[in-house]
Amino acid sequence: MSHLNTIDDNDELDLEIAIIGISGRFPGAKSIHEFWQNLQNGVESISFFSNQELRSSGINSALLSNPNYVKAKGVLEDVDLFDASFFTISPREANIMDPQQRLFLECAWEALEDAGYNPATYEGSVGVYAGASLNTYLLFNLSPNPELTASSFQNLISNDKDFLATRVSYKLNLKGPSVTIQSGCSTSLVAVHLACQSLLNGECDMALAGGVSIYLPEKAGYLYQEEMIFSPDGHCRAFDAKAQGTLK
Repeated sequence: MSHLNTIDDNDELDLEIAIIGISGRFPGAKSIHEFWQNLQNGVESISFFSNQELRSSGINSALLSNPNYVKAKGVLEDVDLFDASFFTISPREANIMDPQQRLFLECAWEALEDAGYNPATYEGSVGVYAGASLNTYLLFNLSPNPELTASSFQNLISNDKDFLATRVSYKLNLKGPSVTIQSGCSTSLVAVHLACQSLLNGECDMALAGGVSIYLPEKAGYLYQEEMIFSPDGHCRAFDAKAQGTLK
């Protein structure tokens, strides 16, 4: 959550962007405060799974026996929980909605609350710049269970990444630019960059910027391939001489 301050100093216009509110959920941390504590204490928030846990998630036994299958992942807690009534969303709609949309909507509200602004009473314009990862909830939960689906239009706006930013703007009654960003691993950073540009150009008075990534099933590993992006042992050693890759 950013805000543009206009300061009159010796008859010159000085435009400064300040971060005035923040929210986030991470593996091993339900808040920015917990995440910072983990960073300070060197906590590695990667989960390693047993074969039984992975089989319960529907992972193929042949894949589990593959020596290149790494049984590790960063797991976000409580992605199945959502206070639908708070956002005037019906249980049916919430059930078919991509958890990435639900989580980003919650964090958008929390960022506004952390900044001390009520979107219902704030008279300025608030822009939204956001991006999400592939919707695996649609692939692994909705598609195999047609009884969970609703109308084609409702399925579209609840699961297509294109509607991430505009849903937040609509549900929180935000009057400002609403743009969904997709640029791979740089999505969140590009969202912040475009939000700053929007503030400097006077397109909005405040801006929400960020990204969300939830891969389902929650308990699942990945197949390591040499010279690809993923780590061979499930550990991520960023900026380290021993770095070998990353993971989801």
